[in-house]
Amino acid sequence: MTSPRLRSLCTVAAAALLSPLLLGCSADSAKSQSKPSPKTVSPAPAKVEKIASLTGCKAEIRIEADELREGVCRTARGDWTVTTFPAEKFKETWLDAAAVYGGTYLVGPKWAIGAKPALLKDLRTEVGGELRKLRGTSAQ
Repeated sequence: MTSPRLRSLCTVAAAALLSPLLLGCSADSAKSQSKPSPKTVSPAPAKVEKIASLTGCKAEIRIEADELREGVCRTARGDWTVTTFPAEKFKETWLDAAAVYGGTYLVGPKWAIGAKPALLKDLRTEVGGELRKLRGTSAQ
């Protein structure tokens, strides 16, 4: 027969040796249960109406197409357009085409705002984005 002290020592040693195995298995299953499955859907682009509302405007939609939506804001502060795109590539194509005319735009993920530069600076504090100056072509 073994002494109670030896039995206790064996129990503690066995628990110490088996704990990492038991905890490791349970931690993995807990992680897999709490971790959501990966989503394959990309985030939707911001809506013209949402961006316009952040600037204190109710946009009048003037273009609805597959590659863009555009709304116009007319307020006491001035006038501006809010254009949204379903993908960045459409925004970049649109900006490339607009570069011919020059001007400055406030640009964010899948959206662009067109207005006078001073107004764009004010709008930037409300919606974020970066100011992008486009080069125009001049006929001489």
